[in-house]
Amino acid sequence: MTEKSLKRILAPSTALYPLPVVLVSCGDYMGERNVITLAWVGTVASEPPAVAIGVRPTRFSYGLIQRYGDFVINLPTAGQVEILEYCGSVSGRSEDKFEKAGLTAERAENVRAPLVAEFPVNIECKVKDRISLGSHDLFIGEVLAVHIDPKVMTGGEVDPQKMDPVAYFRGQYFRLGELVGKRR
Repeated sequence: MTEKSLKRILAPSTALYPLPVVLVSCGDYMGERNVITLAWVGTVASEPPAVAIGVRPTRFSYGLIQRYGDFVINLPTAGQVEILEYCGSVSGRSEDKFEKAGLTAERAENVRAPLVAEFPVNIECKVKDRISLGSHDLFIGEVLAVHIDPKVMTGGEVDPQKMDPVAYFRGQYFRLGELVGKRR
């Protein structure tokens, strides 16, 4: 006979942590555009490469993603947390977040949504599906191109020491730390 676990059972919640935190750009490079900070994101397939982002239908970016059918995931460094905080706390309905955050919109190769020039990794995505899940809708995007600043690369790959990636954990941002294991 084994002892019963002393773990507490909590109500269902968003208990998966830490999470990647990204800045998603959407809309049209030359026209109506926006950026939104999201942590409900992840890779969902490798062939073809696909990612998913969870967006509340009430958000300004939601309508832009619906209308244009694409988005760009921009990966931040730990030094860009203030931009993430700002872009996640104001609405693009009331102000131009690109301008106010000092961000540069760059033309993408395959989508209408702009890349954010200041962020070292930009992932162009075409919406393949949308699933309504309650508070958020999940946009599944096929990855069409990945742009990487050579300054964060070593040997043709993103170097975590140079990238200085950041994760989200219960309302806080954390710099990712040391290597503790390697897949065999």
